[in-house]
Amino acid sequence: MLTKHHKELYDSFYEATHANEHLDTKTEVLVGLAAAMGMNCEPCTKYYLHQAKKAGVKKGEVSEVIAKVMAVAAGQKKLQAQQVIEEHKIDLSSFK
Repeated sequence: MLTKHHKELYDSFYEATHANEHLDTKTEVLVGLAAAMGMNCEPCTKYYLHQAKKAGVKKGEVSEVIAKVMAVAAGQKKLQAQQVIEEHKIDLSSFK
C-alpha cells in the first residue's frame, strides 16, 4: 500500500512515539490504549493491552482507561444527536 520510502518514514515516526522524553512507559502505554480504542483499531488495542501487562499496568488502571474512552464516546454521541436535533429543528416534545 505504501511505497518503501513512505513505509520507512511512517515506521520511523511510529517508533519515535515510543521514545518519550516526558512520559513514563506506563503512561505512554495507557495513552496508546486510549487512542487505539478511540480510533477503533482492534490490532492496536490488542497491542497496547499486551504492552500494558508487560509494563505492570494494573487491572484497575486499564478499567479506568476503558471507562474514560467510553465516557468520551458517549459524550460525543450525545453532542452529535443534539447538533442534529438543533440543526434540523426537531421538536422532541412532539414525539409520543
